[in-house]
This record gives sequence, structure tokens and C-alpha cells, in this order.
Amino acid sequence: MAIKDTVLVTGGAGYIGSHVVLQLRARGEQVVVLDNLVTGFRQAVLDTPLIVGNAGDGELLRRTIAEHRVSAVLHFAAHTIVPESVREPLKYYGNNTCATRSLLAACLEGGVRQFVFSSTAAVYGMPEGGIAREDSRMAPINAYGTSKLMSEWMLRDVTAVTDLRAVALRYFNVAGSDPQGRIGQATAKATLLIKVACEAVVGKRSHVSIYGTDYPTSDGTGIRDYIHVDDLARAHLNALYYLRAGGATTTLNCGYGHGYSVREVLDSVQRVAGKRIEIREEPRREGDPPTLVAGAERIRQVLGWEPKLDDLDGIVRTALRWEEQLQHSPW
Repeated sequence: MAIKDTVLVTGGAGYIGSHVVLQLRARGEQVVVLDNLVTGFRQAVLDTPLIVGNAGDGELLRRTIAEHRVSAVLHFAAHTIVPESVREPLKYYGNNTCATRSLLAACLEGGVRQFVFSSTAAVYGMPEGGIAREDSRMAPINAYGTSKLMSEWMLRDVTAVTDLRAVALRYFNVAGSDPQGRIGQATAKATLLIKVACEAVVGKRSHVSIYGTDYPTSDGTGIRDYIHVDDLARAHLNALYYLRAGGATTTLNCGYGHGYSVREVLDSVQRVAGKRIEIREEPRREGDPPTLVAGAERIRQVLGWEPKLDDLDGIVRTALRWEEQLQHSPW
């Protein structure tokens, strides 16, 4: 019998998933992508085999796992827009939580042994003191965070009684693009600050809004932990290799362990771009914590992961370069 050695990446045509696929391929891994292309882009997977379909389609999943001899799954497919999750919670529980349940069932039936899950810092809600550690209280304040936390619970319970092992990675604020300029974030109506600001630089937006200027921070604006997508992608590979080496199921934060304020980010964008952008001050948004920074010691200890691109101007530079590319060859 042939050895099962393919990595299935759900949502692999999306922003973060496509960067992970690039790194897997660079390491010589055999990869197949499953993506419904609702928010992903066919061209983002380059020449990686792509199956167009939903991560909650049990029959398709079982067939894919069997035909491609899948031994590991990296699961990114999800809705991720927080305000939308507040307006349409069942959409998020259906596409995020229920689809993950179907995927896990197919994995167990197909003998998959390693599972890396794309989770989020939104599971913490508004942690006391602004620092979220893996053992901080879980108190999500929107359906997006809750849908991901419910999936984490399923992983915990399933891996406790089967041979499947999993790593859940809780992302903080992801930014930047492939340093070689091959792929990047092309999502319409993006909400991530650095991308929004870079869109303003190239004229795709008229302005950038600061939501809240009266927070108890150094300059009154919210502070977040920004992580370069390439460093985040590498954390997924480290997680996969950790599981292959017999590592136990665990949950880890993905962040740099320090933050920047909204004003500091916008200053960086304008500095890198060499031009000013229009900035408007708006009232606070409900549910936005003043500070949200990762307690990021455990990922270094458990996975041996060390960031290589922890530089705000460098993150912005790759994001802006990608935005300029999109002006000439939009996806």
C-alpha cells in the first residue's frame, strides 16, 4: 500500500492559506488545496492541484482524502469578518463550526493523523490588561470568535479519544505579503488596517478611519500585535512537523508579543510610502479592546518557532508592494 503523504489545505486559495501552500511546496511537500473560491483566488495557489468545493462537504472530503492519500490537514476555510458575524451569526456557525465538524468526521474515517487549525485571538474577547495568553479566560464577544472556540473544543474532545492529534494556532493581526511578491491579500472590502492603509496610498480608498482616539494608551488609539503572514505561515509548518514527530495536541498563540498603536501603523505606512494619506477620526467601535497583544512565549518553546520579519516598516513594505502590483494586474 502506498504511504499516505499528501497535505490537504482547506481554504488554501485564501490570504493566509495560500502563503502556507507556497511554503509547503518549497519544502517538497505534496499538497492539494480545497477551496470554494468565494473569497479565495484560483491564481493564488499557482500550480498546486485545486479542488473547488466546500470544506463542509462530507462526501467530497472523504473522496479527496482517499484519492490523494491525505495524511495531514491544515484547515483555513472559514468566514472571518467580525462585524458580519455579529449580523449573521448562523452563517458563521454553519460555515465555520459545522463545516469543521464535517471535516473532522472525514479525517477520522480516512485515517488522517495530523490536523492544524486556523483559530483566532477573538476567542479571548477583551482580556484583562490587554495581554492574551493561552490560559487566559475564553470570553469571545462575537460569533466569529465563538465559532472558532467551538471548533477548538471539538478538536480537544476528538483528539482525547482517537489517534488524531492537532495544533490550534490563535492568530493576532496578520499583515504583509509574500516577500517575493508572488501572492498577497486581494480580498474585496478588506478590513485589516495595514491593507486598508496601503489601499489608501494607491488611491483605492479615499481615507483611513481611526476608530477611537480616547483609549488609555500612549496616543489614545488601540494597540494590536501585528504578525507578518510569512512568519505565520512558517508557524503552520512548524506545527505540522511537531505533530509528525509525535507532539501532543496543543493550542498556541501566533503573535510577536508586542504591539503597535493605530497611529504608529499609519505613521509607518506614510513613511514607507513617502506620502500622506487622509485620516479621519471616528468614535470607538463597540467591543474593540484598548490593547490586544499575544503572550507568545509558548509557541517558541513548543514549536521552536522564531519570527524572521518582526519589523513594522518591513511588514508595511511588503503589503504596499503587493498593493501596487494589484494596481497593474488586479486579480
